[in-house]
Amino acid sequence: MTAPKRKKARANGDGTVYQRKDGRWEAAGYVLAPGSTRKRIRVYGSSRKEALAKLTEKIAASNRGVPIVTAQGSLAAYLTYWLENVAVHYLRETTHTRYTAVIEQYLIPGLGRKKLARLTAKDIRTWLNELRTVCQCCARGIDARRKPDAQTGRRPRCCALGQCCHKRLSPVTLAYIHSVLKSALEHAVREEEIPRNVARNVRTGTPRPRRFNPLTTDEARQFLTAAQGHRLAALFELALRTGLRKGELLGLRWEDLNLDAGTATIRRTLQRTRTGGLTTLPTKTISSERRIALSASCVTSLRAHRERQARERDRTGSVRQGSGHVFTRPDGHPIEPATLTRHFNALLRDARLRPIRFHDLRHSTATLLLEQGVELVVIKELLGHAHIGVTATVYAHVRLRLQRQAIDLLGHALRDRSESTAKPDDGEDPPVCAAPVH
Repeated sequence: MTAPKRKKARANGDGTVYQRKDGRWEAAGYVLAPGSTRKRIRVYGSSRKEALAKLTEKIAASNRGVPIVTAQGSLAAYLTYWLENVAVHYLRETTHTRYTAVIEQYLIPGLGRKKLARLTAKDIRTWLNELRTVCQCCARGIDARRKPDAQTGRRPRCCALGQCCHKRLSPVTLAYIHSVLKSALEHAVREEEIPRNVARNVRTGTPRPRRFNPLTTDEARQFLTAAQGHRLAALFELALRTGLRKGELLGLRWEDLNLDAGTATIRRTLQRTRTGGLTTLPTKTISSERRIALSASCVTSLRAHRERQARERDRTGSVRQGSGHVFTRPDGHPIEPATLTRHFNALLRDARLRPIRFHDLRHSTATLLLEQGVELVVIKELLGHAHIGVTATVYAHVRLRLQRQAIDLLGHALRDRSESTAKPDDGEDPPVCAAPVH
């Protein structure tokens, strides 16, 4: 009788695989853990092959020097691992920077000592409620770290002197902190470190959308008049007439423009990052990469701007090729986003207009188009939103004037005919109508 063939023994370091009493397969092995230590982990699967594949994947990552965070470790260790080894590969650098700030300033100090496996929805909800009521100036010592003003000699006040300023986090910031935690825990679920994302069971409420201050029609005309003669007049006009984002305007290259056809192709954005400095990046989303139509006024301004740019290049006597950007400094280098903001604020002061953000020019474009009865789908394509629901949520507001027109229209329809002193409707006069709102 032939003896059954024994399975080939696994090499030292490859871990062990066996079937549990409940029918599942379990694989166990040693991997690199945070702090340059080694820890034994266990993974599970419905078959031997599945469990072995999961263990092999974790051991391979460990051999590449990537520490494996287990559910028995702290939330702080897991969040640090997630930032350095996971999020860095799929988040834009600017988004990764914001996530890092949220984790270091709020999540680790507040929940970092909790075990990842023992974190509950109640823990998160209790912490968020406390965070909602705590003065951040007191908690983080913001006022105490302020340096005295060299000109006025003023020293830190309020919380540093025992006079609380009650600087609390806004609902929008709280919702953002919650979303960062949900994203991190979602990856832990995918890696089967925890069975479910407990942060999803916590309701923070829907924060009110941020109020923005779009320019009225008269203010928009005043702004365009004040921009005439400014070195960046074409940029300001393009911003107001097309709603392009600041980074999209600064990242625009001459090769992206077809002035004869009156079109512009938006392919990139210019931003300052922590590691790369002033960097050209892809657009915010896939939908943000688009081609838009330019008005005749914008085409004329851009042609004049190109001539001005050529004169500046000749005046500097530089033989170096320019950066190719449409809007540059006099020396041909790209413009810093912060520098553009300073030019914009100075222009508002010169025009005696109320202070608004540069991004409010984008809101102004959408609002003015809505007032002219332009369809939301057209505004969506112009602004480069991923979904029309975004456009509808942010911009489907109606100004007081349009509300009054709508109410007057309804009042005219419901008015008692016997109270009307006007002559009877003989069908010759056109009906009263208001500007359409979509």
